[in-house]
Amino acid sequence: MALLGRFSGALLRPALRAQARQLSAVAHGEQGAKTWKILSFVVALPGVAVCMLNTFLKAQHHSHEQPEFIPYTHLRIRSKRFPWGDGNKSLFHNSHVNALPDGYEGHHE
Repeated sequence: MALLGRFSGALLRPALRAQARQLSAVAHGEQGAKTWKILSFVVALPGVAVCMLNTFLKAQHHSHEQPEFIPYTHLRIRSKRFPWGDGNKSLFHNSHVNALPDGYEGHHE
């Protein structure tokens, strides 16, 4: 079986080398640069624009109300103070989304 694999590999190697050389020539030649420039403007930029539009539309339909606070015992455990600020808020704390151990800031029920 190994002999068959070596034999087929020996037969295919020249074809693969020729194909690699051909792709290399296209990628590095004058025509290759022109192809990538066209692809950038025709495929990449419209793709980025569609992604930006999708993000904008999803942000417009997103609910801006605060999620309900449920005091689960396994979440928001503070066994040690954070080394910044008052020691209770994470580094990228957002008072609208991130709850403290006793609830949201400024939200007293």
